[in-house]
Amino acid sequence: MSARATLVTLNNGKKMPVLGLGTYNLRGQSCVDAVKTAIEAGYRHIDTAFLYGNEVEVGQAIREKIEDGTVRREDLFVTTKLWNTSHEPAEVREAFDTSLANLNIGYVDLYLMHSPIGATVTASGKTVLTEVDYVTTWKAMEKLLDTGRVRSLGVSNFNSEQLRRIIEHGTVKPVTNQVECHVRLNQKQLIKFCKDREIIVTAYSPLVRPGATIGLDDNKTPKPAFEDDRVVAIAQRYSKTPAQVLLRYLVDIGTVPIPKSGNPDRIRENLNIFDFELTPEEVLSLDSLHTGQRLVKIDSAAAHPFYPFDAEF
Repeated sequence: MSARATLVTLNNGKKMPVLGLGTYNLRGQSCVDAVKTAIEAGYRHIDTAFLYGNEVEVGQAIREKIEDGTVRREDLFVTTKLWNTSHEPAEVREAFDTSLANLNIGYVDLYLMHSPIGATVTASGKTVLTEVDYVTTWKAMEKLLDTGRVRSLGVSNFNSEQLRRIIEHGTVKPVTNQVECHVRLNQKQLIKFCKDREIIVTAYSPLVRPGATIGLDDNKTPKPAFEDDRVVAIAQRYSKTPAQVLLRYLVDIGTVPIPKSGNPDRIRENLNIFDFELTPEEVLSLDSLHTGQRLVKIDSAAAHPFYPFDAEF
């Protein structure tokens, strides 16, 4: 029997599965195969983006699983994102329509602003940052709800102050803020800020990218989180893998992780985390792995007035 993620209710009453398949860097047939494997395993939440260049493949996989009777469209929760080069209000609808056509699945469950930083592509093909206000972009996104082709709106890579501005100046509250979140960057302050405003935190890079190490401030490099003794001990206690423990931790602190994998066994393994729960003591133990250091820094935009990662949270 396939596993199934529990559901969280968004601030607009829609429901989102508490774990999804991330598809960043999945391309071509390997992307189609990964999404089909995930749906067969019980995933009902698929995350893509215009930037990933795989909306067509994600949509193809979804249609094939609908056509063979595995799922109905309404069983699935599909997210895609507005890229930085379409932040001008006049460009938002066209960008959305392009993603919708790429996916070709009737409607999108969740459309996110991929980051608060706008950009444009010059005639020579160079991407140049612009200072278009993300609030005006958000207001243009709000109009997409009138099309009936998108059910919910959210943001990604926003800090607390940027979220506050969106809430104050917009008429639709984001349902989610998708940010880097894992045991090394647990985003506890941002999670609380969002929870107080009924916004769900979706966690990308939830497994600290297998093999990646993040240095501590004193220049001692910790073991990869997978190998940390605290993680391994908890995994052994529940007869789970370290990856499953790291994902369960994110669920237990109130986020929706979207692990990316193209490996069929890992795809199935990552979903199989809903038959156990960490104790408060175990959560506290894993909290101690937090270093606060990021994998995703968007260094090229560090001088931009809307750069999101200089804020405390």
